[in-house]
Amino acid sequence: MNTVEIPVWLRGETNTAPRYTSYPPAPHFSSAFSAEDYVQAIERSNASGLPLSLYVHIPFCHSLCYYCACNKIVTKDKQAGRTYLDYLRKELELVAPLYDKQRQVTQLHWGGGTPTYLSDAEMTELMYQLAHHFNLSRSADAEFSIEIDPRTVDDGGMALLRGLGFNRVSLGVQDFDPDVQKAVHRIQSVEKTAAVVDAARRYGFRSVSIDLIYGLPLQTAARFRHTLREVLAMAPDRLSLFHYAHLPQRFFPQNRIRSEDLPALEEKRLLLEETQAALHAAGYEEIGMDHYARRSDGLFQAREEGELRRNFQGYSTQASTDLVGIGVSSIGQVHHSYAQNHKLLPAYYAALDEGRLPIERGLILNSDDLLRRDVIMDLLCLLHLDVAAIEHKHGIDFGRYFQQELSLLDQLPGHWIERDHRQLRIQGAGKHYIRFICRLFDRYWSEHPSHNSQYSQVL
Repeated sequence: MNTVEIPVWLRGETNTAPRYTSYPPAPHFSSAFSAEDYVQAIERSNASGLPLSLYVHIPFCHSLCYYCACNKIVTKDKQAGRTYLDYLRKELELVAPLYDKQRQVTQLHWGGGTPTYLSDAEMTELMYQLAHHFNLSRSADAEFSIEIDPRTVDDGGMALLRGLGFNRVSLGVQDFDPDVQKAVHRIQSVEKTAAVVDAARRYGFRSVSIDLIYGLPLQTAARFRHTLREVLAMAPDRLSLFHYAHLPQRFFPQNRIRSEDLPALEEKRLLLEETQAALHAAGYEEIGMDHYARRSDGLFQAREEGELRRNFQGYSTQASTDLVGIGVSSIGQVHHSYAQNHKLLPAYYAALDEGRLPIERGLILNSDDLLRRDVIMDLLCLLHLDVAAIEHKHGIDFGRYFQQELSLLDQLPGHWIERDHRQLRIQGAGKHYIRFICRLFDRYWSEHPSHNSQYSQVL
């Protein structure tokens, strides 16, 4: 495989970029976006008749993982989950009638936090409420997924999740090394994780995914080989290999991680190279950014068919859907807009108590946003851009419109990108810097630099 090269001029602070789960990125959402704007977006969305994706955020966790940058609430108070369910029902009663009931939900995802923080009865109740308010698809092609902390689920719990209709499961692992686990405050055994994977197989989950993180404290390439061997022995259908974003100024729990314990850049490079080589040898294909899948998995098939898209949950196999966000802090992508709920529980609860949609901020995309979103998402999902298709869809001359961006692109190492007037293809070591390449097409990066300190290093 190609060595990951790190040009001097890309090191340090310049080696940062958004993860582009949306474009424009979420820091550019505005409080000027109102619930009324969201309602109007839904009305335009209904006219499309497209299917829906539904995301439900469950913010609670039993314990704190120091590396975590998710919106979560660490508590052992089980009443918190009961109260939250009551408010989810209030939100569903407000938002679901706005959507055409004929539109099927072909993709459902529960994220967190830890969705399995809820009891079996509470998860059953939540799925009932979703099915009552939305038209959940019964098609074999529908993808209903849930994020799982393997420490919170037993064999019976996996049977219940399958019975509720989930057919894909994502397991957090991060690293099996005992010292690394202690440093990030997440103790999780190989045996417990393997038992959950085995249960998922026996109960007929269509796809099992495992999340790993590189760049954690005390990690080395040698130590991570053990983790990788154990994970590959479980034979997941998909793997995610995320780069740890150390931003203690934004995420307070990360202050418990000692900066001096973080691996050096060269150690991370070696770990990444070795891991990718092992994944390729085991039959996994690189999918976009950070993700790997077997050829039999829907993620690989979506990529091959040009249907792979990226949203706030990562990569999606279904391109032609609008995303409805439910729960505190959740983000929806409806028509040409983004809408985010209140990020703090008191504000979220207060809005619902007053009978208001709990929208805190959002954004209506203009024509330039839509164009640049298509460019960035095609690069992130397909590692390829069909220039003629972009020109036809948006009515532009690509070379003229992006003259400045293309001049910057030409300054990158030549073996990163193959380009002519018809196409642009990311290749070799350029794949590791795909976020940086996409950044060149990001108008907000240069026009609103005050937000740029919020983003993590690319490698």
